[in-house]
Amino acid sequence: MNKTIRTGGRWFAEPSYYKKVIFLVLPMILQAAVTNFVSLADNIMVGQIGTVQMSGVSIVNQYIFIFNLTVFGAVSGPGIFGTQFFGKRDAEGQQYTVRFRVISAVLIILAGMALFQIYKEPLIRLFLSADDAPELVEETLFYGVEYLNIVVFSIIPFAIGQVYASAVRECGRTQIPMMASFLAVGVNLVLDYLLIFGVFGMPKMGVAGAALATVIAKCIEAAVIIIWAHTHPKENPYIPGLYRSLRIPRDLFRRILIKSLPLLINEFLWSLGVAVIAQCYSSRGLEVVAARNIAGTINNMFNVVYIQMGGAIGILIGQLLGAGKHEEAKKRAAHLTVFSLILAGIVMLILIPLAFVFPSVYNTEASVRSLATGFILIQAAATPLWSYTNASYFILRSGGKTGITFLFDFGFTWFLQIPLAFCLSRFTAMPIFPLFAIVTWAEAVKIIIGWLMVRSGIWINTIVE
Repeated sequence: MNKTIRTGGRWFAEPSYYKKVIFLVLPMILQAAVTNFVSLADNIMVGQIGTVQMSGVSIVNQYIFIFNLTVFGAVSGPGIFGTQFFGKRDAEGQQYTVRFRVISAVLIILAGMALFQIYKEPLIRLFLSADDAPELVEETLFYGVEYLNIVVFSIIPFAIGQVYASAVRECGRTQIPMMASFLAVGVNLVLDYLLIFGVFGMPKMGVAGAALATVIAKCIEAAVIIIWAHTHPKENPYIPGLYRSLRIPRDLFRRILIKSLPLLINEFLWSLGVAVIAQCYSSRGLEVVAARNIAGTINNMFNVVYIQMGGAIGILIGQLLGAGKHEEAKKRAAHLTVFSLILAGIVMLILIPLAFVFPSVYNTEASVRSLATGFILIQAAATPLWSYTNASYFILRSGGKTGITFLFDFGFTWFLQIPLAFCLSRFTAMPIFPLFAIVTWAEAVKIIIGWLMVRSGIWINTIVE
C-alpha cells in the first residue's frame, strides 16, 4: 500500500495532503467568492434604487442561473475525461475533450439567446403573483425586461470562458481563472457604481447599467483566461493544434456524449427545478421574492466554499482514478468529504450572525428585511447538509457514473422537493418560514442516498484506458 495512504486515518488525512487540497481549492474558492461578491455588490446597488427594481433583476437572474448551470453541465461531462486524460498525461485525448466543450457551448449559447429573446415577458411573469398590486407587477416586469435585454449578451463570454476555465483547472492551474475573476470584479464594481447611479459624468442607467457592467466584466474575464491558455502551451498541452480541426474520434465522441448528456440534462433540470421551487415561494407575494433575493445573495457568497470544494474533490479523485489508483481514491474520498463538512460548519457559524445584519444594508421595507433574516437562518442550518450531498455528487461523478448522479440530483429535486413546495404553497395556508424550512431541510433525505451510493463503491472506475 502507498505510504501516503498509511499515514492518514479513516476520516482524516495526513497534514501534507491538506496542503495539497488547499493549494488546489483555495484559488477556486477565491474566484467563485469574488464572482459572487460582484453579484452581492450589484444586488445591493440595485437594491438602493428600490424593491421593484431589485425584484425584476432577481427574477431574470433565476433564468441566467439556469443557463449558467447548463453550461456547467455541458463542460463537466467532457471534464471527467479531460481530468483523467491529464492524470495519464494524454494531451491529445484532453484536446478532444476541449473541442467537445466548445461545440456544446456554442449550441447552448444559440439556444439560450433565442429563448431569452422570444419569451422574455412570459418567463418573468411566471414569478409575478396576481395578489400583488397591478402597478407593482407591471413595474417589476418593466425593469426585468430592461435588465434582460442587455444582460443576455453576457452568456456568450461566460460560456466560452467556462470551456477554457474548466480545461485550465483540470491541468491544476486554478490560479489563472481566479486572477481573471479578480480583474473582472474590479471592472464590474467600478462600472456598477458609475452606470447605475450616473456619477463622474456617466449616464444614470439604473438596472440597465448593472446589466451592461456585467456584460463587460464577463468579456474581460473570458479574454484573460483564453489569452493565457493560448500563450502558455507548456502548461496547457492541449493547446497546440487545438483548432487545426474540430475532429473527435467517433468512439470517444460517443463515450463523452453518453457521459455528458446526463450531466447536462441534470444541471439544466436541477437549476430549472430550483427556479420552479422559487416560483412556488413567489406565490406568497413580491415581498417574499425580494427577501429570498437578499438571502440568496449572501448565501451564495459563502456557499462557494463547499461548492468549490466539491469541484476540487472531482479533480483530485478523477486524477487518481485516471492513474488507476483505486484504493487511494476510495480513502481520499472519505478524507475530502470530512474536510468539506468542517468547512461547511465554519460557513454556518459565519452566516448565523450575518442574518441579523446583512438585510439592513438594503433600501427596502422592514417586513422584507425581517423575512430575509429568517430565510438566511434556515439556509445556514442547511449548509452542512448541502456540503455532504455536494461532495457525494462529485465523488460519484469522478468515476463517470453520470447516470447515477442524474438520478441523485434531478430525481431528488423533481420527485421530492418540487412536489413538496408545490403542494405546500398551493394547497395550504402554511406561513412562508415553515414552508421554506421543510422544503430546504428535505436535503436530509438526499444525504442517506448519497451515503449509500458512495459507500457501495460503484463510482470507482477508470474510463480512459
